[in-house]
Amino acid sequence: MAIAKAERLMNLALCLLGTRRPLSKRELRGSIEAYLEAASDDAFNRMFERDKDDLRELGLVIETVDNLDGDTGYLARRDSNRLPPITLDAEEAAALGLAAKVWQQARLAGAASGALQKLRAAGMPEAEDAYEVHSALEPRIPVHEAAFEPLMLACRDRRPVTFDYRKANAARPEQRQVEPWTLECWRGHWYLAGFDRERGAERVFRLSRITGRVRSRAGAFTAEVPDVVTVRETVESWAGETATRTARIRLRSGSGYPLRSRAISVRELGDGWDELEIPYGHGLDAWLVEFGPDVVVEEPADLRADVVDRLRAVAKD
Repeated sequence: MAIAKAERLMNLALCLLGTRRPLSKRELRGSIEAYLEAASDDAFNRMFERDKDDLRELGLVIETVDNLDGDTGYLARRDSNRLPPITLDAEEAAALGLAAKVWQQARLAGAASGALQKLRAAGMPEAEDAYEVHSALEPRIPVHEAAFEPLMLACRDRRPVTFDYRKANAARPEQRQVEPWTLECWRGHWYLAGFDRERGAERVFRLSRITGRVRSRAGAFTAEVPDVVTVRETVESWAGETATRTARIRLRSGSGYPLRSRAISVRELGDGWDELEIPYGHGLDAWLVEFGPDVVVEEPADLRADVVDRLRAVAKD
């Protein structure tokens, strides 16, 4: 559906940009295959008006000329839709070069590379000196999850989706019906924020816990998309980043490096174990479960009980 609409918009834009005189609706309908397939004149008119509004929202300047052989005509003059000359200094060119290197997987890799080539063809400086200064950063955003690309497209096109999701303390996945809002990467993991229809509330999902295929659903969103979606803040609170208390845990030597990086103190206990003090907030129990037998909670007692309950739930299933 999204691909068909994008092709239709592209064909309409090309017609309006390529004509030397205004084209009537009748002429546009006869020139674009998708319009010829419209079930009725009313269906075509609704489709055309939506497409025209979408192109204008994307920045295309479309002129309307009245009284053209009794019809209204449309065209997009090239001089009105020409981008100004690109002027970048060395540091700006280096920043764009680094940004293009960020995406190494999924569909965005080709898009980023192609955009960089077009900018260079338009006169963007190579900025070798500036690039060498920043090249040691070599940023990467890994995208290993198969769910990333269909969710990225669903967020862009505002399409509801369904997928099977396994929570940290569950042995079996559950189906979720979600209106996807945005994707965000935090500490090497991708998260989706959206409206969970069954729970009737905003939820955040870790992509690595999505199993099977992401399936698109028909229909529009039922919940309003907020102006600001706090993905990172939500994940931080789950991971115990918003610290209100301190926990003492035993951690097997040579494991649990994310926990070690947050520890206030680390003490060797011998026999292959270390003792850590960790500041934490809500959700640390779910995070500790992921480390399995490498972690033992010593105190507080309520945190230890929560971890044990989660482990028993997994073992029971």
